[in-house]
Amino acid sequence: MTWNIHQPPRADGTTVLVTGGNAGIGYFVAEQLAAAGATVVIGSRSHAKASAAVDAITARIPGAQVQHIPLDLSDLDSLKASVDHLATDSLDAVVLNAGIALDDPPRQENRRGHELMLATNHLGHFALVNHLAPWLNGAPAARIVTMGSFAARSERLDLDDLQSVRDYDPKRTYGRSKLAQMTFAFELDRRLRASGSTSMSVIAHPGGALDALTPPRAGIHQRSSGQHLLTLPAKALVQGKDAGAWPAVRAVLDPDVQGGQLWGPRTFGLRGKPHLEKPHDHMTDRTTGAALWTATSTLTDVDPFAG
Repeated sequence: MTWNIHQPPRADGTTVLVTGGNAGIGYFVAEQLAAAGATVVIGSRSHAKASAAVDAITARIPGAQVQHIPLDLSDLDSLKASVDHLATDSLDAVVLNAGIALDDPPRQENRRGHELMLATNHLGHFALVNHLAPWLNGAPAARIVTMGSFAARSERLDLDDLQSVRDYDPKRTYGRSKLAQMTFAFELDRRLRASGSTSMSVIAHPGGALDALTPPRAGIHQRSSGQHLLTLPAKALVQGKDAGAWPAVRAVLDPDVQGGQLWGPRTFGLRGKPHLEKPHDHMTDRTTGAALWTATSTLTDVDPFAG
């Protein structure tokens, strides 16, 4: 179908959870889904930031249905209580968007002793899918949309050192955490298909999305005119975070999207309207996917397909 980024199909009557929907690309995913009529639930560690996002969306979209729940993906022990805050019987989609990128050493760990970027970006989302199963199964055809990253293309998983104990470099560890997230998403769809589930797992990535090219939102994001002017030449290659949200929004709303697909920006995978991409082989390798699933289940003490 011809996809209109500014006028996607209506989503009235659907409910979508967006992790990290209080800022960055996640905020614009939430805003665009709310504009299409979906009830959007923002998952955020910060009550204040989530409230600001709700206020920003409802100010731009009169009548928008936006809620928020507490959600700290780095704290695995808190996730079950977080999803119990959902004021709905079913979820039509969840966008696994939240994440952190640490710029400098030293290596950091969460309370369980897991490396923080892997814990937040991958382990937390794996466990969250497990806890959301009753809500996702309550929808006729739920979509689990994972937000990947261009950074995953050049990385490879070290299954013997998933937590970067021996080999920690912030940039590499971030890329590997996003690769783990994407590898999990492809493996998840294979398992959903094998189980006969009507749910599907879809992968999206935002390309190159810069704050300086992102339109301002009160209480969420501001940019100076100087910053904007300095980065205008970059628009030939990259885009703002509002455009970076388009692939994930299409993955949620396009009726022609299928499980196991990867959606990203059309131009060099960095900018432009969302289109279907061919994933790299190392992202879809079945042996790696199965081994990562087993290792992740061990680290999180959950398995979305247990029983």
